Amino acid sequence: MRPDTPAENVDHTAEAARLERTAGLYPEDAEALLLQAAAHLELSGDRPAATTLYDRLLSSSTPLENPYLVRALKASNLWEYGHEAEARAIIEGVRAGLPRDPAPWVIVAESLEAHDELEAAQETFTEGARLLLTDVPEPPYSTHPLLFGRHRVRRMLGAAHDDWDVLADTLHSSPVSLDELHDPKRVWSLGSDNPAELAAEISRLRAELGTYREALSRPFPVAVLHWPAAELAELLSAYPTLAAEYQSHEEHLATIEASLRELAASGTANLGIVTGTVPSYEAFAASELTSPAEPELLPQYATTLAARGRAVEWPPQRGTACWCGSGEVYEGCHGA
Repeated sequence: MRPDTPAENVDHTAEAARLERTAGLYPEDAEALLLQAAAHLELSGDRPAATTLYDRLLSSSTPLENPYLVRALKASNLWEYGHEAEARAIIEGVRAGLPRDPAPWVIVAESLEAHDELEAAQETFTEGARLLLTDVPEPPYSTHPLLFGRHRVRRMLGAAHDDWDVLADTLHSSPVSLDELHDPKRVWSLGSDNPAELAAEISRLRAELGTYREALSRPFPVAVLHWPAAELAELLSAYPTLAAEYQSHEEHLATIEASLRELAASGTANLGIVTGTVPSYEAFAASELTSPAEPELLPQYATTLAARGRAVEWPPQRGTACWCGSGEVYEGCHGA
């Protein structure tokens, strides 16, 4: 889908089919591509076909990068076309799984909210916030929707502000406050004959639109390239000239962490890590008409992976596995 194509002019069915074909050509990106295809199918109204894609991902022999995200999207989609009981069961499974990514929490909470399950939505938002943000000095950008959604639901329930609501207000950058944006009485102003009320509502809508645009225009992360041990060994065996870039795997991992800490200390925001594979790197080199042995190609490869949504946020969420693949918690591994 071209970025300059208006959404109403998109043939969502055709776009979903194109993305499915592309996923067949690039299996390493299949999860992200098929999730996009499922979203187009939902927009086209073919929700059963979208469920088929979610099931295809969940039954794949290839481990998913974010299985809870796929389950959350499936539950939200199922509920929209009448499969409430199954959707509720999946939502409970997602909550019980305690995912360390904020996106599944937001999706299942918003699904509950959309079906007037406000108390359950508040509990879900709160569970996610408690898991991901307890003792975290600065909430990562990816957790902001969790706090904003929680604030919105609590405002509709008439709940008094707590510390996380205050934090959400602090993080909110729009000139219109969250309290005003989430005011349950706003709906009445849309049918008002009072020009002042209508003007105020227009300003609120503009503020919301500005927030959405800011989120959509957020650039892809400044990403550092990571090679797992087996991939690095294969890379250096095939292209010995790259040995000057990588003295050893241990030093490679230490350099990644040191580089990211240096960037963070200099004020660079939105940092991430992309993981390379030799087949993917060779395909990228071929597309650039360049030899994979050229060291100058490595940062371009990292940038391309980040632009394709392959970057993992750094530093990892508290309590999650280290980015290096050791299986240890980050705080006890490279975060120590």
